[in-house]
Amino acid sequence: MRAPGRVRPGRATVTATRARERREAPGWTAEVRRDDAALTALAADLRDLYRRCPAATPFQAYEWIRPWWDEYGTPGRLRLATVRRGGRLVAAAPLALVRRAGLPVLVPLAAPQSDVTDLLLDPAHADAAAPRLARALLADPGWSALDLPEVRPGAAAHRLARHWPGRAWRTPSSICLELPDADVSGVLARLPGRAAGKTRARLRKIDRRGVTVRPVPAAEVPGAVRELLDLHVRQWHGRPVNPEHTRDRFRRHLAAAAHGLARDGGAAVLQYHWDDRLVAADLVLIGHRFAGAYLYGALPELRDHVDVGLMLLREALTAADGRGLSLLRGEESYKLKWRPDPVRNERLILARTRTAPAYAALARTRAALAAHRHDTPHPDA
Repeated sequence: MRAPGRVRPGRATVTATRARERREAPGWTAEVRRDDAALTALAADLRDLYRRCPAATPFQAYEWIRPWWDEYGTPGRLRLATVRRGGRLVAAAPLALVRRAGLPVLVPLAAPQSDVTDLLLDPAHADAAAPRLARALLADPGWSALDLPEVRPGAAAHRLARHWPGRAWRTPSSICLELPDADVSGVLARLPGRAAGKTRARLRKIDRRGVTVRPVPAAEVPGAVRELLDLHVRQWHGRPVNPEHTRDRFRRHLAAAAHGLARDGGAAVLQYHWDDRLVAADLVLIGHRFAGAYLYGALPELRDHVDVGLMLLREALTAADGRGLSLLRGEESYKLKWRPDPVRNERLILARTRTAPAYAALARTRAALAAHRHDTPHPDA
């Protein structure tokens, strides 16, 4: 097999690849769609495939990536790689073509707003579908590297990498802090006796204050997400906030995505009221085996009365319904106090052309520099 750096397929090569696959394995087809209507056309197939992928997280759901593309996508840059067996979709990689370091690179849709990046592989056909997905991507011209920045252990992308005929690079990426416990009593069991006792006292204080929690019905989720983001901006007043969280496109994406996910139980928006006043809100994303606390907002003055993090944690664990809870990326002190399990994501870069090694080297250098900045104590510390 030729090295990825020598792959220069045109339309004839794609056609020949498909014809060869039909001869070798009747019933299998693979292609990369570039038309902007592809996501809409394959919506039902993508939803069906997601339901068959237990390793997938809500960040791979159609309801997450489609609103993102509507707000952030660039016409002509969609690359939707698919594999079918007997006409049924068994693998899909929804990607976008971007330019990084002067090179054309494929990245997962919604990657900047996703704590986990992956593709979809039906586990019943994964070993046969993964190499076909790899060949379809390699046969599609115009890109140098496939960059998957946040791949969890056990993700489908690792199977694609095992079948990738060219070079692949793995670089440590973000740490997600996770609590596999089914409820808050399991979290308390992680703590030393004295800390657990203080936490129980804080829970009783929350209950005495009369703060009530309300799961928002799916129909009301778009408005509730906008209120959550208003609270989120208020809680960060006077401190550096992620600027994207203040932009209208992010608000529209998150409202639409949470609404779509909530209709099928893939998201829960929780609102907290005190004396009939909305004082906090939280968004929990819920997958097959995964639940993640994605974003919250709270009035700054609420912290003077209750332990906000503990209040949110208890209800998020309830919404997770026994899946445990990921606190997602970041090792902030308010997460570490629960003694969660660190789970390291990987950045996976797969090469197609001779320029890919230079891109991978640059990505690894930047990751090393970022890790060094993170590990180096501040001079005033």
